[in-house]
Amino acid sequence: MANQAYALPIGADPQSFRSWFMNKLRMGMSWQDYGRSLVTPFNIVAALVLMVGLPVIVWRFMYGLGTVTHASNDYPWGLFLGWGLFGGVPLSATGFVMATAYYIFGFKRYAPMVRIGILTGFLGYLFAVLYLLIDLGRPWRIYFPMTISFGTASVLFLVAWHVALYLTVQLLEFSPAIFEWLNSDRTRGWAKRITIGMTIAGIMLSTLHQSALGAMFLLSPGRVHPLWWSPYLPQLFLASSVYVAMAMVIVVSALAARFLRERCDEVFLGRLDELTIGLGKACAVGMYVYFIMKIISVVHDAEWALLATPYGYWFLVEVLGFVLLPALVLTAGFKASRVGVVRFGAVLAVIGVLVNRLNVSTLALNYNLPDHLHHIIPPRGELIIVATLTVLHILIFRWIVNRMAVTRADPGFKEH
Repeated sequence: MANQAYALPIGADPQSFRSWFMNKLRMGMSWQDYGRSLVTPFNIVAALVLMVGLPVIVWRFMYGLGTVTHASNDYPWGLFLGWGLFGGVPLSATGFVMATAYYIFGFKRYAPMVRIGILTGFLGYLFAVLYLLIDLGRPWRIYFPMTISFGTASVLFLVAWHVALYLTVQLLEFSPAIFEWLNSDRTRGWAKRITIGMTIAGIMLSTLHQSALGAMFLLSPGRVHPLWWSPYLPQLFLASSVYVAMAMVIVVSALAARFLRERCDEVFLGRLDELTIGLGKACAVGMYVYFIMKIISVVHDAEWALLATPYGYWFLVEVLGFVLLPALVLTAGFKASRVGVVRFGAVLAVIGVLVNRLNVSTLALNYNLPDHLHHIIPPRGELIIVATLTVLHILIFRWIVNRMAVTRADPGFKEH
């Protein structure tokens, strides 16, 4: 059953199709009203960031990576990969976790949060790829190690193929919302029928590449600080991606309900608090498991003496302040049924995973290099590009939620 809101008449000519499609892009508003709706404080700030950042990205591709970053052979990964790839990929496990919970384990009550989880995951992986392309010296040759120089024993080969495939999987998982927006009932039905298969593929791809990101650092035991290097890094990376995915869904859903409330239906808004508390409980369990795993990794390597060093103090801040503390906050929140406390704990959990990934990929990597080679503070160009891509990420997410049935059910279709 097609949505009649902006339905295109059968047999309409191309000009009618163009008018129909442009009307959908403008969300039914006239050009004047649509233009006025774009003038908001956030859009003005975003426009200023893009005006500065997009030329810097062009400059990077014209004159090379060295113009915006101080990465080198000794210090290979800066903010582009520490933030965009190593930090962005675990935060983008939302699609994998929510789709698995709903389609495989049958947690049907989380239906209102499934699409926002899948969209968050899809855009997260898309921008992780963009960060990677900016960080590569010759990004136009990204296909080479994947299709020509087969390094099947390489962890990078595994990560590259899995991220590329999973990006496609998440697009297919989200495609029913796109086809609903286009009033394409038949194609939507086809997309719905492959959802289970795509979810199973997503489970296999996600579990492998989330852990493979940690496995990359197994190759450099002498270069990563012993408190962060562990033979359990693949398991630690996978475990943290599962709990932070639930925390990320809590945060993104709360932001959508706050800033895109007119695009949320009564079901989403009415059940948001209940579902948030449920996710908070599951997230806390995952964090306790991860915390125990971190302690085991320190015990296994007998690195207790290093806790009394400056690096050790920061390690304790990460583990106690951004793992144990958020877990306790989440526990207090769901026990008292206080949604605000659960959301605060989820924010801390998200920050904690970002801190961990930046620690492993940047701060703890090459910790024994001289100070003039161990670059911690990123250069201005790198910060500008990261800010630009972050703003673009938010704008695209908002554009999709404004138009497609992500936090609401399309009234023209029987099921969400």
